[in-house]
Amino acid sequence: MQSFRRYALLILLICLSGSVRAAQAASPRLLVFAASSLTNVLDEIGSAYTVESGQQVTFSYGASSTLARQLEAGAKADVFFSADTDWMDYVQNRGLIQAASRNNLLGNKLVLVAPADSNIQLRIKPGFALAAALGKSRLATGDPDSVPVGKYARSALINLGVWNEVANQLVRADNVRTALAFVAKGEAPLGIVYATDALIDKQVRIVDTFPDNTHEPVVYPVALVSQANESAARFVKYLRSATAQASFRKYGFSVLP
Repeated sequence: MQSFRRYALLILLICLSGSVRAAQAASPRLLVFAASSLTNVLDEIGSAYTVESGQQVTFSYGASSTLARQLEAGAKADVFFSADTDWMDYVQNRGLIQAASRNNLLGNKLVLVAPADSNIQLRIKPGFALAAALGKSRLATGDPDSVPVGKYARSALINLGVWNEVANQLVRADNVRTALAFVAKGEAPLGIVYATDALIDKQVRIVDTFPDNTHEPVVYPVALVSQANESAARFVKYLRSATAQASFRKYGFSVLP
């Protein structure tokens, strides 16, 4: 009797495995272009989605500017998840996304960070002593001419009246995670990144948070690319699920209505 039960269980497992493989084969792999700051949380959400749906999701992370230009150059993807609205506008104006699918999903905060063992203390306010804290060293952030975090940083520093004092000391990183790495490795004493990036790296600490009124809101829009796989809409819808929203909040993002 036990041998029969083991045999029946084996047959059941084989059938289930075959069903999963068949479901995955029927659902082509999705490719999501996403801002670098979403790396950790989307890896987690993508794994959960694959378990639930049987569909594989691949992520290509980078600066929103780089990803938008790749789409413009003809790169194939199913979903674009940007770290600002400007680059989503850029691809929408070129007919590269399905405009009706676009929605603002997440919010974030802009923070000043230092290496975890640094003793720098600053309070962000108009005219604050950022230049004095830097001395002859560099300030790491994204390239203000293209990378969203750098654009937010420049706006904040201009509004606080300290941009001209530090503009020539910028490390213009190609994305926010590169800027974070400069600070984490001690190659820059200060950096401006998103709060969510600072929270995932124990080698940095948050010195202070930029007031919301010093820069445009940090908003992450998501949309289907024009030639998206038909099943991509299910993944975008999943990003609004309770499971996905719990992950976003765990990593420090705010979920927008």
